[in-house]
Parts: sequence; structure tokens; C-alpha cells
Amino acid sequence: MNCSSAEAAQNRGNVAGAEAALDRAVALALENRALDASALHAVLACGEAELPRLLAGAQAVRRAFFRNELSLCAIINAKSGACTEDCAFCAQSARHRTQSPRHDFLHPAEIARAARAMKERGASRFGIVASGLAPTEAEFDALCEAVGLVRAAGLAPDVSVGVLSRPRLARLKAAGLSGVHHNLEVARSFFPLICTTHSYEDDVEAVRLALAEGLFVCSGGIFGLGESWEQRAELAQTLRELGVQNVPMNFLVPIAGTRMEGRPVLSSSEALKIIALYRLLLPTAHLRVCGGRGLVFGPVSGQGALFASGASGMMIGDYLTVAGTPPEADLALARQSGLHIAGAEV
Repeated sequence: MNCSSAEAAQNRGNVAGAEAALDRAVALALENRALDASALHAVLACGEAELPRLLAGAQAVRRAFFRNELSLCAIINAKSGACTEDCAFCAQSARHRTQSPRHDFLHPAEIARAARAMKERGASRFGIVASGLAPTEAEFDALCEAVGLVRAAGLAPDVSVGVLSRPRLARLKAAGLSGVHHNLEVARSFFPLICTTHSYEDDVEAVRLALAEGLFVCSGGIFGLGESWEQRAELAQTLRELGVQNVPMNFLVPIAGTRMEGRPVLSSSEALKIIALYRLLLPTAHLRVCGGRGLVFGPVSGQGALFASGASGMMIGDYLTVAGTPPEADLALARQSGLHIAGAEV
């Protein structure tokens, strides 16, 4: 056997080994078992040539646990800008000089109107988002009223308003709260490079408390900040340990004036691999593709690959400081992909 033949045989053997390792990782996920070190390494080491096999495996896992259902949610930026925190990617931080809108907490009636509009477009959950580490007393009173109005509109009301104490969670539950959004954003090992104004444990404890209260909890991250693949897996493993079942997947939109303004936009193939990684690490969790979807994946007509990579939900409408795609286009994409829009218990 000449050298070229030996090299070709070795390459075929390497490819076969990589494919077998990926298939084993998929098999573990289909049984809702945690990936061991070798299975995780196979996924992290997956290259462009093996990516279609990884995506097909992730899609099989999604179908096993979520069939053809797609969960839709929407948010409103109820209070924007002047945030005390220094998150490196955020246009709303007072530490950054951006063109992000700034306004006080919206009137509850305005929030209710927005909720009704998004229900008509297919959303089953509606999140009220406010900048800052925690609402003031006046803002919290308005938040409780808004939660009741969103529930009366027939949607599941969620809040993303920073750190909430147990008594405040109790008041919100009495007002009709369904869920809490509180992203960990990145892995613990990467967090000091992203935020210094509060600790990672503050965020973890906020998630633990909401889960302990029996609430629907959304907690995920943002990708493309310079984190490693190992740190992406680290975040997913933390979410699994916490028992989080709803994971927003955000992709960096570099905004002028933030510390991340010079970061490159992730390629669509890298983003798809991230979603597939999370599907295998979190087989039973809803993966909800949110911020950065249009920038990373292009026009909505070409976003069908999202559902072939393991995603089981998406945010419709506008994001916090960036315009989204028209909800009607997202609904058309779901129909074309053969997906059924799931409802939510309100």
C-alpha cells in the first residue's frame, strides 16, 4: 500500500470514528442521559464535514421530545436604558454610550395592548422586561398590575426584571404571574469578563428561587462574546444541574458603544452547531431562539435550518433594542416547516 492509499484509509477510519462517536452522543440524548466526557468531546470537535450528521441527530432528539410543536413567545421593553449593570454586550447599560432608547416604566394599559396584539399573532407567552438590577416600589406596583392585565388578555405573563426577592415573587404570583426570565448569559468561568457589577451566584440564586416557587423559568445565554466551546458546554451543564426547562438562545448583535462592538457576527453554521450542542446536552428543555436570529441566519425565509438543528421555540416580534422580523413571516416559516404552534397553560 502506497502512502497516499494509507493516508486515505486512515482518513476514512477517522471519519467513521467521528461519526460513531456523534451517533453515541445522540443515543445518550435520546435516553435523556447526560453526555459523558467522550461523547461531549465528539460534539465539540465536530467539524464542517460532520455537521450535517450532528444536526440530523439533534433534530431526531427534538422530535422525540417535542414532536412537531413550536412554542412562540414575545416580549415588551417595559423600561429601557440607564441600567446600573455593566454587561459588556448590553446597549442599555449606563456605562455604555449607545443610541438605545431610554424610557421609564410603561403604563400597564400600554403593556396590555401590546400583549393582545402578540396573542393575535400566535404568541402564547408574553414577557415584561425592564432594565436594571431590580424595580423600584412604584415600578413594581405597575408591574403587578401589568401582569394581571396580560393574564386577562389570555397569555401566560412572564417577567424579566432583574433580581426578585421571595416576597416580591409571592406578590407577582398573586397577581397572576406564570414565569420568570433570568438569563445566566455565559458560563461561570467566563462571567468576570462580561459583568463586574454583580456576581454569577446572584444570577444562579435568582433562578433557583424562581424554580423553588414552582414558576415557569426561562434561563439561557448569549453566544459570540468570545467564549470557548468548552464554556458553551459549561453553561448548558449548569442549566441542566439547575433543572431549567426553557432556554433562550441569543446570538450577539454587536452594538456601537458597547464593549462588544468590535466582535464578529457568528456564522450560521457555528450558531447551528451551538443549538445542536444544547439540544444534546438538554434533551427535554425547550430551546427558544431569540436575539440575533435575523443577523446570524439571514432573512426569515432561509431560517428553516433552525428547526433542523434542535430548536423547539422562538421569540416573535421585536427584541429589547433591536427590531425583529414580522410575526406573520415567522408563522409562515413554521407552517412551511410542518410545525404546529403550541399553546400555553394560562
